[in-house]
Amino acid sequence: MGDAIRIIGIDPGLRRTGWGIVESLGNSLRFVASGTVRSEDRAALATRLCQLHDGLAEVLHAAMPHEAAVEQTFVNKDAVATLKLGQARGIAMLVPARAGLVVAEYAPNAVKKAVIGVGHGDKKQIHMMVKVLLPKATFDTEHAADALAIAICHAHHRQSAAYRMAALAS
Repeated sequence: MGDAIRIIGIDPGLRRTGWGIVESLGNSLRFVASGTVRSEDRAALATRLCQLHDGLAEVLHAAMPHEAAVEQTFVNKDAVATLKLGQARGIAMLVPARAGLVVAEYAPNAVKKAVIGVGHGDKKQIHMMVKVLLPKATFDTEHAADALAIAICHAHHRQSAAYRMAALAS
């Protein structure tokens, strides 16, 4: 049947970036770890981005995932906040890419649909379903729970994506 694939899901944020790691083997998912990388609110933007980079790099070095998935950014009314979130998302994509991982991206509605079955739902529903799908999962923040949902989404979609990539290569 093959070896389990270790997936890291990343929920980017400038204050708190959540991460969650699962192992996927066939239709089976297993919780590995989750947590939150924090930046200092009062630090300069460049310093905060470095803190996120270094924290995620430590997680990747320790966990050794095979694949990564990051949630796509939604645009909100505050352009400055959206830009800062985009910069944090860039770090969330850069760190696994620099580690040699392919980074998949998923829209928030795709993550919700993969975890709760519909494209719209609140955070409580997502967190409850993460616990149903990964009974041993623990998470210190809602960002870590969201990151686990992103990893679950990737686990559900990766086989069809791998199939498409193999078909294109042949």
